Amino acid sequence: MMSQWTTRAINEINADYQRSADTHLIRLALPAFPGIYLYLKDESTHPTGSLKHRLARSLFLYGLCNGWIEEGTTIIEASSGSTAVSEAYFARLLGLPFIAVMPASTARRKIEQIEFYGGRCHFVDSPCEIYAASEQLARELNGHYMDQFTFAERATDWRGNNNIAESIFRQMANEPFPVPDHIVMSAGTGGTSATIGRWLRLQGHDTQLTVVDPENSVFMDYWHNGDASLRSTVGSRIEGIGRPRVEPSFVPGVIDNMLRVPDAASVATILWLQNVLGRRVGASTGTNMWGVLQLAAQMREEGRTGAIVTLLCDSGERYLESYYNPQWVASNVGDIRPFSEQINTLLG
Repeated sequence: MMSQWTTRAINEINADYQRSADTHLIRLALPAFPGIYLYLKDESTHPTGSLKHRLARSLFLYGLCNGWIEEGTTIIEASSGSTAVSEAYFARLLGLPFIAVMPASTARRKIEQIEFYGGRCHFVDSPCEIYAASEQLARELNGHYMDQFTFAERATDWRGNNNIAESIFRQMANEPFPVPDHIVMSAGTGGTSATIGRWLRLQGHDTQLTVVDPENSVFMDYWHNGDASLRSTVGSRIEGIGRPRVEPSFVPGVIDNMLRVPDAASVATILWLQNVLGRRVGASTGTNMWGVLQLAAQMREEGRTGAIVTLLCDSGERYLESYYNPQWVASNVGDIRPFSEQINTLLG
């Protein structure tokens, strides 16, 4: 039997969900792709400003219902930022201490948001160190390590309603092509791509799931060769996506295609998208949108019409000192002009 505190905690999370409306589905009008409709599901409108709000909610409910989280439990998470922001929000909601273990290079704005919600940050030098440091803190504090990279794909109920795939199709119901030809998603934990891929198969849709992967990530190589021992010595420069190791939540069997996206292409795409949307988005959204543009160009070349959906993962306001700073980009990413030119050519 659950304790009264656990029952109240679950009710509090469910009440918080009811206070939040669904996220918007934005349709882009790009004359260069006649008959091809492009959509961005805007996850930046969640209370904590990113797609990871969904994951954090699911992880807390999973931990509560499994008996892993109790009154006073210190919550620890390994995160490059957005998941930690969202988990800090829910920890504060339940009155629990929260510690985010993250690379020292994490965007300052994310650190400030974690601290705003009452969490504290534990920094490591390399993204590869976050796992061991989180496990050690959990042991020392008798806390609960959320471990998003293991539990993301199982904490979300991909069979039921209210998951992101069901939401996309419900919002697409009255569009010219209610069943999109493609859904494009990047992978951090792999939980969202697992949810979408499983749901597509459960519903019998012909929609193809394409996962886009940044540089320094092993996901695409693993998808090709099945070698779960793959490791990268450096972390992804696109915050929130790409991993230096194969994460347990990454499910390759539900993915139809993968595409490697150069980091400079991701940055070039967000600068272009800023002009299209009239606001800034994060670099993971640029990775997603670069993949969308490649698929739209392929459909156009084949004379096909249809729809492509992707996610707007978070706001670019978190990255003013990095992806929107030309000096930082030149030093850390490189020359983005060739990719800006490719976008201009595609949209000719």
